[in-house]
Amino acid sequence: MTLVAGVDSSTQSCKVVIRDAGTGALVRQGRAAHPDGTEVDPEAWWTALSEAIEQAGGLDDVAAVSVAAQQHGMVCLDESGKVVRKALLWNDTRSARAAVDLVEELGGPAKWAEAVGSVPVASFTVSKLRWLAEHEPDSARRTASVCLPHDWLTWRLGGAAGELVTDRGDASGTGYWSPATGEYRTDLLRAAFGSVPQLPRVLDPRDGAGEVRLARDPGPGARLAPGTGDNMAAALGVGALPGDVVVSIGTSGTAFAVARTPSADPTGIVAGFADATGRFLPLVCTLNAARVLDAAARMLGVGLDRLDELALSAPSGAGGLVCVPYLEGERTPNLPDATGSLHGLTLGTSTPAHLARAAVEGMLCHLADAFDALGIDPARVLLIGGGARSKAVRRIAPAVFGRPVVVPTPGEYVADGAARQAAWLLAGSEEPPTWPAGGTEVYEADPAPSVRARYAEVRGLS
Repeated sequence: MTLVAGVDSSTQSCKVVIRDAGTGALVRQGRAAHPDGTEVDPEAWWTALSEAIEQAGGLDDVAAVSVAAQQHGMVCLDESGKVVRKALLWNDTRSARAAVDLVEELGGPAKWAEAVGSVPVASFTVSKLRWLAEHEPDSARRTASVCLPHDWLTWRLGGAAGELVTDRGDASGTGYWSPATGEYRTDLLRAAFGSVPQLPRVLDPRDGAGEVRLARDPGPGARLAPGTGDNMAAALGVGALPGDVVVSIGTSGTAFAVARTPSADPTGIVAGFADATGRFLPLVCTLNAARVLDAAARMLGVGLDRLDELALSAPSGAGGLVCVPYLEGERTPNLPDATGSLHGLTLGTSTPAHLARAAVEGMLCHLADAFDALGIDPARVLLIGGGARSKAVRRIAPAVFGRPVVVPTPGEYVADGAARQAAWLLAGSEEPPTWPAGGTEVYEADPAPSVRARYAEVRGLS
């Protein structure tokens, strides 16, 4: 049995899975927590990765490793390779003003979409670099190279020697690399930062990134795959194919598709990312997703299982009660100061069941709006993330989306996708190896366009 390791270095934790390269069967796994906060010393990621690897039984018998990690972010290194300051994470919003300024300076959102496929927001690396140049000029002057979280961890696994490398998927979230041309836009980086630091070399999907070299074992180790961003790895982990749309219900919500051609949405709603296979990954992100269910359960004083029961006991459309779930403002649409709201509250709809149903339908309608923004009529919709464990969500989603929904077996999709990329490096094939899905469930329901229509009537009133 040939083993591969996949890493998911997310915002909250680091997960490592060890899988059989041929079948994808899980052999062992490990996990370690990351510190809270929106800026983190990268050494904390390394400590967590080391702990998760140890929990997973080490890498001595592993043939290849791939690291997937949270997208965007900013890791600045000096000439000696030391970290200049704590890394700013994707969810650090201090760079929001910088993003607005950059968009205006280039001539508007359409110019950015044309240049790099996406319009910068606070999460993008280019916005964070502008913030750094304006607010910490000493740190900016010390910065000799800039990389992303997965780039830095791959470099550390390789012994912190040699050049920094990245992949097209993660590079496409920086704001200074173009998925359409496959080239860095150093002119945009210079305009944002005032200079052009050393950037990671962008590897092709099947390129190697060196070998694992840990201090306790200085000899040749497992081969290193390019790694990628978390959404790109999730697409690999669930086996998404061209024509598929993946809807992920986590802390935030995402809808993304595997596409054969690059996208450039001048409104900025759709981020035109690349994927980890040589294709593209147009993506829409919302701030409000699974926590809408948590909030509804808290309001009703019940657990999530009981919330499911209540929602499924109420009629489709919740008798006209609609929840617009902008509980933390919203990114898509761009309404940072919005709040959630209930519409259609009457004596008849003032029941726990109606509220539970409205919360589930409101969250799904919100994600369906993101789904629609992609402009794709998919062959299938794959539903993943913590929110996909809800029985009510699985049962109601096909009615709201107007098509069958496929729910893969719950798992560590990002780490699994990284492991699949590592197996691909070993196989040397044209396409990633096919691993059996196992346990996939298909949910169907009669479409309920009236639910979407009612939601559309009131969502702009929040």
